[in-house]
Amino acid sequence: MKVEMMKERVKSLFRYKDLLAQLVSRDIKLKYRRSFLGYLWSVLNPLMTMAVMSVVFSQMFKKGIENYPVYLLSGNILYSFMRESTTHGLTSITGNASLLKKTYVPKYIFTLSKVTSDLVNLGFSFCALLVVMLVTRVQFSFTIFLCLIPVIELYFFTLGLSLFLAQASVFFRDVQYIWGPVVLAWMYLTPLLYPIDALPPKLGWIVSHLNPLYYYVQPFRQAVMYAQLPDWTLVWRGALIAVVMLIIGLWSFAKAKDKFILHI
Repeated sequence: MKVEMMKERVKSLFRYKDLLAQLVSRDIKLKYRRSFLGYLWSVLNPLMTMAVMSVVFSQMFKKGIENYPVYLLSGNILYSFMRESTTHGLTSITGNASLLKKTYVPKYIFTLSKVTSDLVNLGFSFCALLVVMLVTRVQFSFTIFLCLIPVIELYFFTLGLSLFLAQASVFFRDVQYIWGPVVLAWMYLTPLLYPIDALPPKLGWIVSHLNPLYYYVQPFRQAVMYAQLPDWTLVWRGALIAVVMLIIGLWSFAKAKDKFILHI
């Protein structure tokens, strides 16, 4: 029975693939509507953020990190994707209440479109990372293509988390206000600005074993910045976490979706 339901949902996704493409395109266009530089801001924003944070934090960690700008930007673009996609996914149902009341569409399509559009923006941010790598003369290697593995894992992890947050915010609007401080704390508990060695041993163990984002940032840096093969232990653990989070998100969303209309 569950297999049949899964097949039906996959068929439903293919039936609405054109709508998904339109929603993703709409989200990307709306982000930079009436902006003079348009999509160029997707490259300039991470570059400016990297420049400011490098000036502030490079003096603190320059002895422990080689090529700090690339280290900072390579972690920050993944974190920014997670933060923006979950924040957008959080309101993906409540923000489309009028449309959901007028016509039938699979409700998950709105959350999926938000996360996917932010994945496209991550691609623009990666272009900014390549620019910084060229300027700072980072060694390029075939391993750079392996960075797609943690990116794909992070996408599915973030999709599952966004589905969970989207259904939760329908019934508990306070989730929208709580998530901001949570995701900010998450940033400081992830070695984006500092090396993991800078943490006390106990806290370092917690971050490297219990922080899901670490399992995507570290292999990404290994492949892109250090021209190394990703640590496959981290890759497999990251894949497991992504699958578990996606299952939790899909299950909680499917269980609650029929009640959305009563609360939006």
